[in-house]
Amino acid sequence: MKFSELKDQTLPELAVKSRDLRQQLFKLQLQRAASQLENTSQLRNLRRDIARVETRMSALRKQTA
Repeated sequence: MKFSELKDQTLPELAVKSRDLRQQLFKLQLQRAASQLENTSQLRNLRRDIARVETRMSALRKQTA
């Protein structure tokens, strides 16, 4: 996911996206704990995607305040 993909989304849409990404991260962490995760780089990419979404949400909150 690129930051440019997030620019057109609203705050509620970003909140839903953040929740979904966090759920995916949780599932991947469980797989890693059970030694079932083959591609560990997915964790890193997912954490970065969450950070991008949270950064955009923060910027939107500052604009509306």
